[in-house]
Amino acid sequence: MSGRKKILQSAPKVDFRALLKVGCERLGITIDWTAVERLCLFYEELKRWSRKINLIAKESTDEQIIENHFLDSLTLLPLLTDCGPVYLLDVGTGAGFPGLVCKAARPEIALTLVEPRLKRVSFLRHIVRTLQLDDVSVLACRIEDEECLPSATPFTHITSRAVTDISAFLSLVGRFTLSEPAIICMKGPKWQQELALVADEMQAGSLELVRTVELQLPFSGAGRCLVVLKVLAKSA
Repeated sequence: MSGRKKILQSAPKVDFRALLKVGCERLGITIDWTAVERLCLFYEELKRWSRKINLIAKESTDEQIIENHFLDSLTLLPLLTDCGPVYLLDVGTGAGFPGLVCKAARPEIALTLVEPRLKRVSFLRHIVRTLQLDDVSVLACRIEDEECLPSATPFTHITSRAVTDISAFLSLVGRFTLSEPAIICMKGPKWQQELALVADEMQAGSLELVRTVELQLPFSGAGRCLVVLKVLAKSA
C-alpha cells in the first residue's frame, strides 16, 4: 500500500453534526435536530455524488465543505424568518447552495431552483426525494427562460451564489418586479464597490437598498455581506 493511501485511510472522519452545531452557534442561527439530520444526509449524498460528477471543488476538505457551502448558505435563514410565507428563487443553484440547504433547515419555505446543467439537476431532484421535501420546483433552464419561469411568478425572495456581480444579477432578475421581491446578494469583502455601481438606479428610485448584514464565517473568519435590495415596480 502506498504512503498516500495510508494517509487517506488514517485521516479522521469529520463529525458533520458537531461542526454544524458549533458553526450555527457562532453565527447565531438556531435549527432543530431534524434539520441537522436532513443536512447531514444532504452532506453525505453530496460527498457520494461528487465522486462521479462535478458538484464542488475536488480539493475541498470536509471542513471547507461544511463552512463554505452549508454554513454559508444558512446565513440566509435570519432573512427568511418572521416575514410571512417565503417563496424563494435560487438562481444557478448548482448543488443546491444556498436554496436547498435553507429548505432542508426550514421545510416550510416554498423553493424554486434554477440550474441549466442536467447532471446537477439530477442531483438536486435526488436530494429533494431523499430528504422527502415538498413544495420544491427544480427547473432545468436558465433564468432568462420566460416560458419555464414567467416574470409574473410571485417570489418573495431571490438569491444566488452563482452570479458574482450585483449589477449583473439585477439585470438577470429585474423582470420579477410584480411582487417586489427582496433580492439577497451574497457577497465578499468588496461588496461596497459593487453596490456603488448600482447607485444610479437607487438614486432614480427604481432600486432600494433594504439592508446589509456583515458577518464572518465561523471557522475561517472569511468576511461575508448579505446585501438585500428591492427592484421597485414601475408605476402605471
